Formats: sequence, structure tokens, C-alpha cells
Amino acid sequence: MESTISLKTKGKGKGSKGASSSDDKSKFDIVKEWSNWSLKKAKVATHYGFIPLIIIIGMNSDPKPNLFQLLSPV
Repeated sequence: MESTISLKTKGKGKGSKGASSSDDKSKFDIVKEWSNWSLKKAKVATHYGFIPLIIIIGMNSDPKPNLFQLLSPV
């Protein structure tokens, strides 16, 4: 599932009257879309990367445990 984000402005084309306000709004919408997209990607990366990061940190600790010792609750 790949989502795409369009970078086209959403102006109504009513001439130069009020063009700056719609241009500002479209820039705001673009920034809002990109921030939502990047936060969703960061959430997924954090969700799937946290446990492997902890395992890697545990494996690089000083008394070098093997994987079974690291994952066992005792």
C-alpha cells in the first residue's frame, strides 16, 4: 500500500484577486500533508525498529550474552 502525495497547488483560478491568500492556504496544506506523511512513516519505523534496537544494544553490552539469554525472561 503506497500512498502518494501531490505537490500541485489547489488554486481555484479566479484571477489575481485573492491569489495570495489561496496560495498561502495551499502552501499550508502542502506542509500539513508532508508533516502527516512524515509522522506516519516515523511511527512505523519506531514501531518496527524499537525491539531490534534493544536487542542490538543488549548484544553489544559488556558481558556478551547469547540471543537465548537475552530474550529469556529469567
